Amino acid sequence: MKEKLKELKILGIMLAVFSAAYFIPFTAPRFLNGLHEAFFMLQEYARLHVLLCLVPALFIAGAVSVFISKDSVMRFLGAKAKKWLAYSVAAVSGAILAVCSCTILPLFSGIYKRGAGLGPAVAFLYSGPAINILAIVMTARILGLQMGIARTVGAVAFSVVIGLVMHLLFRREEQARQDGLNLGEPEQGRPLWQTLVHFGLLILILIVLNWAKPNPGTASPFMDWIYASRWLVTAGLALLFGLSLSAFYGFKLWKTLLTAAVVAAVGFIFPSQPLIAFVAAVFLFSLWLVFEKGELKDWLDSTWDFAKLIIPLLFMGVMIAGALLGRPGQEAWVPSRWIEIAVGGNSLWANFFASISGAFMYFATLTEVPILQGLLGSGMGKGPALSLLLAGPALSLPSMLVINTVLGPKKTLAFVSLVVVFATFSGFVFGALFA
Repeated sequence: MKEKLKELKILGIMLAVFSAAYFIPFTAPRFLNGLHEAFFMLQEYARLHVLLCLVPALFIAGAVSVFISKDSVMRFLGAKAKKWLAYSVAAVSGAILAVCSCTILPLFSGIYKRGAGLGPAVAFLYSGPAINILAIVMTARILGLQMGIARTVGAVAFSVVIGLVMHLLFRREEQARQDGLNLGEPEQGRPLWQTLVHFGLLILILIVLNWAKPNPGTASPFMDWIYASRWLVTAGLALLFGLSLSAFYGFKLWKTLLTAAVVAAVGFIFPSQPLIAFVAAVFLFSLWLVFEKGELKDWLDSTWDFAKLIIPLLFMGVMIAGALLGRPGQEAWVPSRWIEIAVGGNSLWANFFASISGAFMYFATLTEVPILQGLLGSGMGKGPALSLLLAGPALSLPSMLVINTVLGPKKTLAFVSLVVVFATFSGFVFGALFA
């Protein structure tokens, strides 16, 4: 039987390839333009967003998995934690996690089964893929500051409200589950202030590197100065970060000083190309970590694991978005009039269609940004765009199936329905205010 299925699979692949080769209009202008748009969009992302945006965020994601212990997670999200603290931590956890709706599932399942309350666990489940530092920066930078702020506020607020509603709906079942739990005391790790310094410097480096050019006449002198001096500010933050590694994590001081000297020399040789100095800094730092042991080596390994997971999916998503939707103002395979009919304007139907479509689609981390960039350029309204942003990254059909095995069908249906309803109405209000 297995052999027959294997042969049928091979036959199916052969038929699919034959059908594509036979029917695809390779010489049609629309098809060729879609291919061109796929590579143009990939080149645009590679030049503008990968080095300064994606690379630092990957190091942050790797640091989270190494330097923040599971016991610390339980201490803030567990049954004995104060409610305001548990929901606050769960709501903002996505700001330092670069994960998609499927990658968050093992973390969610682990904290839920180890004692996290249903409300905080669901808040974490939504917040993790819905908002992270990289998503915030890329959304604001590519889709506009208004959309970036709306996504940030909406995701944090949704995570808390949905978690509270889930807790109220299933409080009796949750109380019975909590009564059967017996959690041990958390282990003592590195002082909290050292961890805050470590992550604070990493996040500041990412923010300053991607500081957008202020609009003339509207920005404050401080914002203008940050943009004009962002490379010098980044260099100072990076030096402080290296010194903190030497003080807290055993990173050799001479490595920090040597890296700073080499980067300064590169910057002096190529004063008009600061990106070269940045690449040199990342290369040298990664090279030092290769020969480290313990946590620092684990950090590099974890960062590389995230890179292997995220970068291929992101590039593939960018190319698919380019081929289907094109860049703003450019026609690709999907005619812009189709987009205008389905999600143009700001009707409740358009927002609901965007929410429910996003809930069942799978968005690898950050791929929602280039996809929405193409949709907006093809006529999608701002309201439906926000609806998709608030529903899509947090949900997918594969994630629903896994959530069902953890929470059961009733809680899963309630969670999905709440996400879709809140995303629909939030997009409708946003579109009415900022269309």
